[in-house]
Amino acid sequence: MLRTRILTALVLAALMLWALLALPTEGKIACIALLMAIGAWEWAAFAGLTAWPARTLYVAAALALGALAWRYWGGAGWPLVLELAVLWWLIAFLWVTCAPHAINRVAAGVAGFLVLVPAWFALAQLLSTPGGSGTSLVIFMLVLVFAGDVGAYFAGRGLGRHKLAPTVSPNKTWEGFAGGIIAGLIVGAIGAGYFHLALGPFLALCAVVLLFSVVGDLTESMFKRYAGLKDSGRILPGHGGVLDRIDSVTAAGPFFVLGLKALGMMP
Repeated sequence: MLRTRILTALVLAALMLWALLALPTEGKIACIALLMAIGAWEWAAFAGLTAWPARTLYVAAALALGALAWRYWGGAGWPLVLELAVLWWLIAFLWVTCAPHAINRVAAGVAGFLVLVPAWFALAQLLSTPGGSGTSLVIFMLVLVFAGDVGAYFAGRGLGRHKLAPTVSPNKTWEGFAGGIIAGLIVGAIGAGYFHLALGPFLALCAVVLLFSVVGDLTESMFKRYAGLKDSGRILPGHGGVLDRIDSVTAAGPFFVLGLKALGMMP
């Protein structure tokens, strides 16, 4: 399984880099929208929507909400969307830690929109940043989150003893969490030098992004457990579904983009 996971991850990384480096901005944003659509298709199952017409309607609703958000707040009003997303992720954190069983189909369906639409909006806004730095920043954020995932995976396997959230995700441990944070902060230190940013504030931003990337992972796990699913899908060998690969990014995106604005890197 580890070999399959690694091979799949390498193929995904190659496709991601090709899309981000070779396509025009509109193409990059469209690719992220496609991932959001696949994620919405998978999330529909968490809300009990198993028939293809219902799942198609759910996907259409997610895409429509994304288009409306971009139409009305994609300009100067973009921080409002991401500030609301941050509020949602704070609620999700409390939900996961305090009441992981308090879920119904309606809540699951609404949560999918709150997870997917702001994530697409954040990355689209970042890619649209004047000056051409958006692509580099998106790649950095993905590397940051994936480094956290990899660090958590290997630290958890080798050192994991104390459960992080046994009700929601029994395999995650505090040792894995610490390993992911350390691995991510190493990437953050490299990023601070690359982007010529003050080390302290940028590492603080990276720490927040890494923390909430874990919340994104646990949130998806909570809804999978409610739906009785081990994986969100089967499209990615060794990983499961698209949501199983991007769950951390959905939470990381809004925090990262708002943090960049606070650091003066976003207009």
